[in-house]
Amino acid sequence: MSDTEKQDREFDVIVQGATGFTGLLVAEYLLRQYGRNGQLRWAIAGRSEKKLLELRQTLGPGAADLNCIVADSFDKQALESLAARTRVVVTTVGPYALYGSDLVEACVKSGTHYCDLAGEVHWIRRMIDLHHDAAKASGARIVHCCGFDSVPMDIGVWFLQDTAFRKTGSYCKSISMFVKATKGTASGGTLASMMNIIKEARKDRSIARTLIHPYSLNPEGERDGPDSRDQKKVVYREDAKSWTAPFVMAGVNTKVVRRSHALAGYPYGKDFRYDESVATGRGFGGWLKGTLMTAGLGMIVFLASFTPTRKLLQRFVLAKPGEGPDAKLQQEGFFNLMQIGVLADGTALHSRITGDQDPGYGSTSKMLSECAVCLAKDDIKTGGGVWTPAAVMAEPLINRLRDNAGLTFELRD
Repeated sequence: MSDTEKQDREFDVIVQGATGFTGLLVAEYLLRQYGRNGQLRWAIAGRSEKKLLELRQTLGPGAADLNCIVADSFDKQALESLAARTRVVVTTVGPYALYGSDLVEACVKSGTHYCDLAGEVHWIRRMIDLHHDAAKASGARIVHCCGFDSVPMDIGVWFLQDTAFRKTGSYCKSISMFVKATKGTASGGTLASMMNIIKEARKDRSIARTLIHPYSLNPEGERDGPDSRDQKKVVYREDAKSWTAPFVMAGVNTKVVRRSHALAGYPYGKDFRYDESVATGRGFGGWLKGTLMTAGLGMIVFLASFTPTRKLLQRFVLAKPGEGPDAKLQQEGFFNLMQIGVLADGTALHSRITGDQDPGYGSTSKMLSECAVCLAKDDIKTGGGVWTPAAVMAEPLINRLRDNAGLTFELRD
């Protein structure tokens, strides 16, 4: 089904899971940025009519006539009805491996575009295998990883490569991304997804292999290349002039970037390399910070690997789905990422990516919202399939992120 045929649908965007913490942030952003009866026709959806009506009241007078649609994550008929009413479904209902599969299927059947916050590599792999061909046939663009993982990194690579080609006529042969600074908290939904991933990987070694393989999200027959497993220890990087530690989201982001490259037909060459880490500083202080960060991450993974300690973490330590920081903390948050791209002649290009709110909530909700609006309103030439953000909407999305969502992408001297 073409986008022209979908223009007569009732809505441009439906927010599924709007009564959750991140869903509320998405609804607030859409109302603030696009209003109710302006250029964007949108509605909220969830499993509880009572909570939807309460949310509509919370949003204020501007949302007085906002449509509320009841659809449980396991009610296939309701999900199919929801998908058929809109051009795009944006969902915050995770862990997606537990709650997301039926909605993806409904969107594929209806030719409805879809975006989410999933960072669950094994589930994304399953959605690709189950639905990529059917989505191509129906015209549905299915786009996972539309939050902090992995929009800034995926779009950031596209930006740096596009800039490199415009300046030099060549693409970078490698790009390294370093997390320079962040302020904010990991979302409860993200943490719940991580716990579920570890639980499932312990039960099924094939899932563990998918999580580990550097190219596991690439198309079939294209799952090899020069990159090895993501960084697992403290390493000094001369190019960044800093000690570095493993980045917890690298296991998702690096695979998304590699899939984007594969789907584009390998314009940077099949020898292109990409990696991510956290820059912790120079000298003994940088080494110590990196060591403590690595040990802490390793301890959490270790404790999450066993049912009793995982339950203790979820009960007493980790934020729960539906919980999050107040508006002040979201506003005070930020992220600052550095990319170093190296051309074939050894020339290094530096770029910076920043976000003006905490990455897990405030900034993520804006990125997800703009992905949904981009899919609904912008002139995208790519057809249906299971895509990545950069593979399907790089140029229009980067403009929206800069203009509306508080992100910057810039080349540095």
